[in-house]
Amino acid sequence: MMSAIVLLHRWLGIAFCLLFAMWFTTGIVMHFVPFPSLTEAERFAGLAPLDRTEARIAVADAVAASGIADATRVRLIRRSDGLTYVIAGSSRLRAVRASDGSDASVSSSDVALAIAVGHARRRGLEAAGATLLGLADCDQWTVPNGFDRHRPLFRIALADSAGTEVYVSSHTGEIVLDTTRSERGWNLVGSVLHWIYPTFLRSNWALWDSVVWTLSLLALIAAVLGAMLGIVRIRMRDGRLATPYRGWHALHHVFGLAATIFVLTWIFSGWLSMDHGRLFSRGQLTGPEAAAANAVPGWTAASSLDRTPLPPSAREVEWFGFGAKLYRRDRLALDSQALVRTGEAFDVGQTGFLSAREVQSLTIRLATDCGVPSLLAGDDDYPARSAVPGAPVYRSRCGDLWIDVDGADGHVLQRLDASRRAYRWLYGALHTLDFPILMAHPRLRDIVIVGLCALGLVFSLTGVVIGWRRLRLSL
Repeated sequence: MMSAIVLLHRWLGIAFCLLFAMWFTTGIVMHFVPFPSLTEAERFAGLAPLDRTEARIAVADAVAASGIADATRVRLIRRSDGLTYVIAGSSRLRAVRASDGSDASVSSSDVALAIAVGHARRRGLEAAGATLLGLADCDQWTVPNGFDRHRPLFRIALADSAGTEVYVSSHTGEIVLDTTRSERGWNLVGSVLHWIYPTFLRSNWALWDSVVWTLSLLALIAAVLGAMLGIVRIRMRDGRLATPYRGWHALHHVFGLAATIFVLTWIFSGWLSMDHGRLFSRGQLTGPEAAAANAVPGWTAASSLDRTPLPPSAREVEWFGFGAKLYRRDRLALDSQALVRTGEAFDVGQTGFLSAREVQSLTIRLATDCGVPSLLAGDDDYPARSAVPGAPVYRSRCGDLWIDVDGADGHVLQRLDASRRAYRWLYGALHTLDFPILMAHPRLRDIVIVGLCALGLVFSLTGVVIGWRRLRLSL
């Protein structure tokens, strides 16, 4: 039995030692440089002020023109080619012109370029030399599934000093991503390697999911076997713990014992990052729950909301269903908005957000035994945050089920059953070390993460040397 464990660990170790070294190295990079994204602050800064008087058709007409029967949200934005309604359904997006309801998808590279330049200038970015780099379904930075409803995407280089590139949705004409030269460079040696994220593999989500899940599981088995052998092989000499090995094997044994707990929990939690509903719930609403949460009582009701004048500083208007009522959300600034519900206007500021009573009107439609929602504290053990600074997040406890709702736009941020709460600790805490005590001291957390990953890297490199020597003897 022991000889079988030794052989299995040896050859799995040879196969995965470089992968372990890569994961620890890239983990350090990822901690400081996340995968490129367009933040809400960047997106909002690129929006142009609205003049609602230019809209010739009503919201209900825009929804009808879009052909999206299950439309749940509508936004009004200004693009370089005029006011545009963006209609969102359960599975697709479509843009129609606010002037006549005609299709507003982007097929012209000139329009895409003008949209990108306008967005960049409003953000204070250089864009005088902006050029179109191409139109494609996906590249290295747009492989995540969240871009599926926007494909194909126009990729435009701003030719600024930061090497910024922006991506324009061909379906809505919105900027959906920006990257800089620095982000791209660091992520090639960070997230792309860490997640095994080459475009050709990640563009096929099912294949990528299976490959990385399997590799992670095999790596976990190798680590568990190594930990077992490392503990069994400990010896006592002169009243002290000692290793029976010499040279690189001794280093591998000693560093392995020092890093055992971290390596096992990190590889285990890394494997869980690929769970995707296999063992734990996904933290998302079920199909029936999502239908109930996003139900719109009828888009014709939007006409009563629109009797309330649009503030002159508004940059985006959104209509959405929530708790069987229709709301209008006027975005005035990144952290300021006004809500209108069935003709009732709320003042700008804190009253521009949903109340606990309104959130409860939704959650009682999703579950039973729901108490009055409470405000989520910033240091909660199960964090959820709104994209709008200062916006409240409400937690409704419905028996063993917790539902967190964004007070700014009514989105359900997470659905926490017992399974998902366990996943938060087994994956999130163990893999990113976002324990409350460390989150309260960011610099200490940086030191701990870098130190542990460096220890794991040194341990992995001893395995690389041993593996290489074994292969040379076998060849």
